[in-house]
Amino acid sequence: MRHDLTTLNLVLAIEQTRSITRGAAQEHLALAAASKRLSDLESRLGVQLFERRARGVEPTEAGRALVRHIRSLHASLYALETEVMEFSRGIKGHLRIASNTSAIAECLPPYLVEFSQAHAQIRISLEDLTSAEVQAAVAEGRADVGIFTAPVLDNRVQTWVFARGRLAALVPLKHPLANRESVSFDDLLAYDLIGLHAGASAQELMREQAAARGKTLNARLQVRGFDGIAQLVESGLGVAVLPEQPAERFTRVFGVRCLRLEEPWAERDYYLGVLRQQRLPTVVQRFVDTLIPRDKQ
Repeated sequence: MRHDLTTLNLVLAIEQTRSITRGAAQEHLALAAASKRLSDLESRLGVQLFERRARGVEPTEAGRALVRHIRSLHASLYALETEVMEFSRGIKGHLRIASNTSAIAECLPPYLVEFSQAHAQIRISLEDLTSAEVQAAVAEGRADVGIFTAPVLDNRVQTWVFARGRLAALVPLKHPLANRESVSFDDLLAYDLIGLHAGASAQELMREQAAARGKTLNARLQVRGFDGIAQLVESGLGVAVLPEQPAERFTRVFGVRCLRLEEPWAERDYYLGVLRQQRLPTVVQRFVDTLIPRDKQ
């Protein structure tokens, strides 16, 4: 079944504006022409894509599914155009990586260096997202590969464990816990916690662990970026839980101490994820080979 881009773009515009009239105007179509295109598409697919309501339209489940595919198609078309244009500049491919903040800070850079040195003509773009957002980006075609921590939420993504990291506690130098080598999560719950924004895997993990203890996570401040957290900890505004490697590095820059977090969940796996498909694109396969030995794929 063939679909033209004009009609697919119209569906996306209607979903974004929640109006056939505004969607038609956005795509520079007459309302009657837009309505006919939508009606013809629904007839061909045999499903209703939008529910007409007093204040506009809402996509049905079928409509939402179609919109996801249209966005994936747009991403593929943009990647196609970009990569083809880059061949004229000597670039032989483009790898779009989505990663959570912890992996960028703790384990991903050496692999990026290795891959870049072996494939100097492949351009890499890296986007910092939460683990859930990373998986969605891969599943919807907005990223070629994803790096994230558990839980694995989307079965459209094929995953491998490629590295292991550990969470640690960060406290000010004059904090009551600062003279200790290690702490439990219960120790930290007695103080204000400075964490990442909602949705970050470590933040959600701490919230779950606090709830399991029948306690509330006293997340006094939430910021984006580990360096911002370290500065706030140094200022005495609270304690934090961060990946161990960046936490250790911050002790050389800020007035903070890194303490071992004695919890089973403090040790966690990093996943490499790609969209499930019979054959991976060459550039993606080369990156997978860099992180995962062939005999373990």
